Amino acid sequence: MSITLSIIYLIATVTFVIGLKNLGHPETAKKGNLIAAGGMGIAIIGTICIHDIDVPIFIYIIIGAAILVGSIIGWLIAVKVEMTKMPELVSLFNGFGGASAALIGIVEFGNNSGGISHVATIIAAIAIGSITFSGSLIAWAKLNGMMWKDIRLPKYNLINNVFFLILLVFSIYIIWSHTESYLMIIFLLAASLVYGVLFVIPIGGADMPVVISLLNSLTGIAAAITGILYDNMVMLVGGILVGSAGLILTFAMCKAMNRPLSNVIFGAFGGDDVVAGSGAQIGGTIKKTNPSDAAVMMNYSNKVVIVPGYGLAVAQAQHVIHELEELLTKKGVEVSYAIHPVAGRMPGHMNVLLAESNVDYDKLIDMDDINPQFKNTDVVLVVGANDVVNPAAHNDPSSPIYGMPILDVENAKSIIINKRSMNPGYAGIQNELFFNQKTSMLFGDAKEALTKLVQELKNL
Repeated sequence: MSITLSIIYLIATVTFVIGLKNLGHPETAKKGNLIAAGGMGIAIIGTICIHDIDVPIFIYIIIGAAILVGSIIGWLIAVKVEMTKMPELVSLFNGFGGASAALIGIVEFGNNSGGISHVATIIAAIAIGSITFSGSLIAWAKLNGMMWKDIRLPKYNLINNVFFLILLVFSIYIIWSHTESYLMIIFLLAASLVYGVLFVIPIGGADMPVVISLLNSLTGIAAAITGILYDNMVMLVGGILVGSAGLILTFAMCKAMNRPLSNVIFGAFGGDDVVAGSGAQIGGTIKKTNPSDAAVMMNYSNKVVIVPGYGLAVAQAQHVIHELEELLTKKGVEVSYAIHPVAGRMPGHMNVLLAESNVDYDKLIDMDDINPQFKNTDVVLVVGANDVVNPAAHNDPSSPIYGMPILDVENAKSIIINKRSMNPGYAGIQNELFFNQKTSMLFGDAKEALTKLVQELKNL
């Protein structure tokens, strides 16, 4: 490797670190993304232009065409994708990254001339990349509504674990046998793809944000492995950063749900079979309200906290809720947003959604900081959130979400909950907050209901 290319890789590596650091805050996230993307662009150009081997001109044409087509497709997807479809897009990106690692491993197997460590790296790239690819496609299908019902084979945990052990033993056999048979690799590829399906298919809907993050970390690990294959520092460091960040985020979300990662993988929380019959029977009388009454209540408040959820994203009501916030602020009401770590369908979903409507970042308050403020809050407006405000997490030891940290909105003086219906949330359990004497239910589509609420406030 030339000194020039080494310097380019070093610059790209530094941009990855700076970019990741900036991604830690919504205000700098966009800049961080652009910095990291720019670094990757520099690394790609350097790799294509600076090398020690003779490459036919038609190879450059193929590479250029692939980059052009991929860039156009990526740009179109990024521009057209709706915020509610962002988790599916992330799952697909994870899958493509895993597929790339698997393909690289297959190609390198044919060129294998290294020792046992080199073969082990190739096998790991194929196995992890394939598992990530098929698992991500299943996650995409679940998030996209194509696979709503969770599929669980009898003794699925036992089947998955036995299948994983067989896959592990088979991989070790390929490494130690020094086989050059592509038939073995085909079997390994097929088995890894099957395990990826078996791994994700029984996991319930409420755990999908954790699964997405875990698959993202596996994609990073696969990328790091391919970096080892090519002795490429950019791929290695980039993969390590993605893998480690994904694992940190995965464990952070598990902590936010008060559940170990093993329970997420093997517990299948959030699925019909597990949730059915779980928790105490909840009943009581609900109190309905309308936009006019809700507007009066909020107009004469000193402090209002808004709790956004997936329903807000589905209705694409982020711009209307920002208008509501600005209107209340002009009337002298203190307004802030309570953000739960696993609200929505992916990590940071609500932060990105509200940032799209130019909500002030300082108004987005994390769960640990906002919870002590609820007792001094006049009105809490819950828009499309469900499980993250369910008091059963505190009150019902038989509930599957018992022990999960939630937003303590029940401590507020008054609560307004906007939902389409009384249907349970993503975890599949009823919310006892609906029957709280301080709660008023504002039924309807979030965008339509908030628009009426804004209009009523303007008339006061």
